[in-house]
Amino acid sequence: MREITVGSWDELLSCVFDGAWDSSIKRYRNNRVFRGSSSKDWDLFPSLNRCCPNHLDLERHIIRSFKKYGYAELRDCDSFWQVLAMGQQHGLPTRLLDWTYSPLVAAHFATEDINKFDTDGAIICCDMAITNRHLPEKLRKLLLNDQCNVFTMDMLDNIADDFDKLSEISSTPYAFFFEPASVVNRIANQYALFSVTSDPCSIIDELPNLKDAFLRIIIPSEIKLEIRDKLDYINISERMIYPGLDGVCKWIARRYAPLGPRFYMEI
Repeated sequence: MREITVGSWDELLSCVFDGAWDSSIKRYRNNRVFRGSSSKDWDLFPSLNRCCPNHLDLERHIIRSFKKYGYAELRDCDSFWQVLAMGQQHGLPTRLLDWTYSPLVAAHFATEDINKFDTDGAIICCDMAITNRHLPEKLRKLLLNDQCNVFTMDMLDNIADDFDKLSEISSTPYAFFFEPASVVNRIANQYALFSVTSDPCSIIDELPNLKDAFLRIIIPSEIKLEIRDKLDYINISERMIYPGLDGVCKWIARRYAPLGPRFYMEI
């Protein structure tokens, strides 16, 4: 994966919005989505692959148990893909990866853990125009016909309402992005979407022909607190990312922590 290291807040903004100007409509638009991590060394392994690296076949049992024991909150959820999204948001091991349309939300996730302020963080960017170019023809045409880059749950439920049907579309592994319904404020506030691979053994940035789709923007530990403080001032914080008292308390605990003397460079 290509890498760029930024040295300040201004450089970060310049980097994430590079190439976003669309001269045909004279607006800022792009096809990129973002994922933040507190360590630049974290890869794009989904939680299923971390939890059950040698037993990925447990995936169907995990989903079945989630639907069974979470029935009280899932009984009105008819979409297979919405069930997956709900599970992902609540920590269920899945083959999904969390992404956001907002580079600043991604920057929040790269800088929210004050115990990792001595570690370089990163924002990973993915160009969906490239990933979509290598989709099976059936899926690629569906996006083209709807003039979009991201699948909705309805689109997916009509063509593949489980993982088995997804793998039947093509024997060659592929990946795509889908956007869940905003049934909880957290999904809406995080401007969230998810990536998924047709084969759980496949990691999205290791798929053939997708190498150029990804860019890692490294946020050195020396500027993490600068990024963090400036995000707070534009209301990109736990108060917005995690609606409710838990988010408020997380924000207060971090905001009043004595971080300046430990992490700010000499000015």
